[in-house]
Amino acid sequence: MTLGTTTPERLCLACGARDSILSGEALWPLGWHCRACGHGVEERAGIPMFAPELADRVSGFDPASFATLIEIEATHFWFVARTELIVGLANRFFPNATRYLEIGCGNGVVLSALAASRTWERLVGSDLHLAGLKHARTRLPHEVELVQMDARAIPAVNAFDLTGAFDVVEHVTDDEAVLQGLRRATATGGGTIIAVPQHPLLWSRADEIGHHQRRYRLGELEVKLKRNGFNVLFSSSFTAVLLPLLAANRLKARVIPGRADCDIEHEIAPGPWLNGALTTILRAEVRLTLAGLRWPIGGSRVVVARAI
Repeated sequence: MTLGTTTPERLCLACGARDSILSGEALWPLGWHCRACGHGVEERAGIPMFAPELADRVSGFDPASFATLIEIEATHFWFVARTELIVGLANRFFPNATRYLEIGCGNGVVLSALAASRTWERLVGSDLHLAGLKHARTRLPHEVELVQMDARAIPAVNAFDLTGAFDVVEHVTDDEAVLQGLRRATATGGGTIIAVPQHPLLWSRADEIGHHQRRYRLGELEVKLKRNGFNVLFSSSFTAVLLPLLAANRLKARVIPGRADCDIEHEIAPGPWLNGALTTILRAEVRLTLAGLRWPIGGSRVVVARAI
């Protein structure tokens, strides 16, 4: 199937007018103004700001967490294996995609891996928080475009043949508004990859600290994607082999007073030996997943869908 056959357009969030994106120009050039209504986009640190009123406020996520995350993402077992899974799925299901948008890219750890995985015509990372984007700028190739925006209002139409949101939509009360925006931004025939935390029974202090709105029930994300213009191609749990350990940790935190914060600290910083062992285990799980195995239950759910 040929991707990206529909004209990519910018969308003015003020009046709804569309502006064709010419080949070779930035998706959202600094200083851009809507030709129809004259609405302009603010810029900070060289980054277009589509929702400046929300930048670096505790809104679905605490921006102070980016500094901690950037110290652990490169080596932490969960981030390392998840990134390998996402890159593998992108290469398997959308090997010809050349225009990619990631919403909630944070410090840019997944975006950096995808940038290194193939040649892209356009790579765009977005986040609500400028703090994460500033970190991302230091680790990404200079040609990667960064933009601050609300994921519920993506100012683009048919501009990408692959989009992604990795542990993002669970932070948003109206997650379907995000899926609607992703569908509008994704050209028909292109696709999206979404990762979310799974199983409400695993809800814990970690979800509260992370400002999660929900953990997803089995099948919930797939239904919402279908309702918003996508056809599901792939769905599997992630961290399936570690689910007994995760469930035991959550149960212990509930029944033993004072254990919750201690157990969260161990999950974030498991120690070199344990982190190495868990990395090996999860990487093996990822290899089996990419080879065709589907895990019915696990700490997370990863879904690949095509825009129809």
